[in-house]
Amino acid sequence: MAARASCVNAVSERLERVRARIAAAAEAAGRDPHAIRLIGVSKLQPVAAISAALDAGLEDVGENFVQEALQKMDALPDRTATWHFIGTLQSNKARDVAGHFDWVHSVDRLKVARRLSAQCRDRTRPLNVCIQVRLGDEPTKAGVREEELGALAAAVSTLPGLSLRGLMCVPPPETDPQRQRGWFRRLRELRDELATRGLSLDSLSMGMSADLEAAVAEGATHLRIGTALFGARH
Repeated sequence: MAARASCVNAVSERLERVRARIAAAAEAAGRDPHAIRLIGVSKLQPVAAISAALDAGLEDVGENFVQEALQKMDALPDRTATWHFIGTLQSNKARDVAGHFDWVHSVDRLKVARRLSAQCRDRTRPLNVCIQVRLGDEPTKAGVREEELGALAAAVSTLPGLSLRGLMCVPPPETDPQRQRGWFRRLRELRDELATRGLSLDSLSMGMSADLEAAVAEGATHLRIGTALFGARH
């Protein structure tokens, strides 16, 4: 009992600090902090930590691995949360993702999008998706290349069962805030370029524990926060 109370208190305090950072960043950017969704990234974190975060008011949970996520969902059957899949998605996992998640942030291939679409027939609401864009010269990272984004976005937008909401990125690591902002600005520009082609997207999934202020300044609507909320991964 004491251990659970300690866990709840620790997560609650971290959540309060993260929300304070978001509020300060939003104020500096002239934005409404309520327009920014905080996704608690619980990869490799125990179920108790997620439960504590939900107790403290967290509403959105992000997971990178399908099987790990399903086990956690099974362990939290009565808890209300919006679940976001943010990891690299293999097409053979499309059924599980379409059946259990509310958002997928990491669509980067038409094959994966089509498999998700095919598995959405039984959903009562469309599956919200973002296209992951690979910014910078990092071939080991997932994401569609900038020059291929337009064609992929146009194709995904026509698939039944999917609602194309926006773009996502995991930019090259930077410590300088201005360089951080440069990557996030580029994702926003790509979103705006799609709007000129008739694709009006409302979401920018960008910013993590170390660079959330830069992301908020450039228009992030979804922040994927792990370490600052849950502490070091187990």
